[in-house]
Amino acid sequence: MNVLFIGDIVGAPGRRAVEELLPRAVDRFLIDLVVANGENAAGGLGITPMVADQLLSQEIDVLTSGNHIWKHKEILPYLEQTDRLLRPANYPPQTPGRGFTIVKTAAGEAAAIINLEGRVFMSPLECPFRTADQVLGSLPPEVKIIIVDMHAEATSEKQAMGWYLAGRVSAVVGTHTHVQTADERLLPGGTGYISDAGMTGPVDSVIGMKREIILERFLSQLPQPFKVATQNIQLQGVVLKIDAQGHCQELIRIQLPLKT
Repeated sequence: MNVLFIGDIVGAPGRRAVEELLPRAVDRFLIDLVVANGENAAGGLGITPMVADQLLSQEIDVLTSGNHIWKHKEILPYLEQTDRLLRPANYPPQTPGRGFTIVKTAAGEAAAIINLEGRVFMSPLECPFRTADQVLGSLPPEVKIIIVDMHAEATSEKQAMGWYLAGRVSAVVGTHTHVQTADERLLPGGTGYISDAGMTGPVDSVIGMKREIILERFLSQLPQPFKVATQNIQLQGVVLKIDAQGHCQELIRIQLPLKT
């Protein structure tokens, strides 16, 4: 089975990349399941119900998220109504939404998607490692394909999660930093790993935002409004080749340019 995990979708350029490039990627890599991080899909920060519906209508099976999921308050009731848009599982139990889901792939196999958020340089949430144990313990034993979105700032915390779950999940895919890493590998026990899947959006930018605005923030230390860049749009992510036992056989890092 082939899973496509799409790196953080940023604003309208990222949504355009999904609309135009995803169908080709699905055909090219014979994709059975598509997972994408969508927490920055609306205006570069957060996600709205309308944007979530738009993305979920375009061959994306599950949207994961992270700390920016709460930006637009109208997403709160939406999170309660769907199991196709996740928030990190290690938020308090009363938090709206859910942190994992089980879906059927195009090949008819059951696959679990788990969303976790790191704590290093981020909010002091529940322990993502213990939360991962709890979620895995709740999954039906027949679910062999398990994909984890580890949404975190620190590479060390992402790597630690990869080693912690090695042999217990099919893949640990890092998100949040918007910079695709070149450390893709297979961990012991058949777990695919990469520290960050990258960003789907404008690459000629500073993590998706207009360069001149971010440079002014660094030079002046004064607040500036974020504005999504528009140049050199790519769809970035990874393709995971997973066998029937849930073992990752290969992880392929992709960068697909949107031709203008």
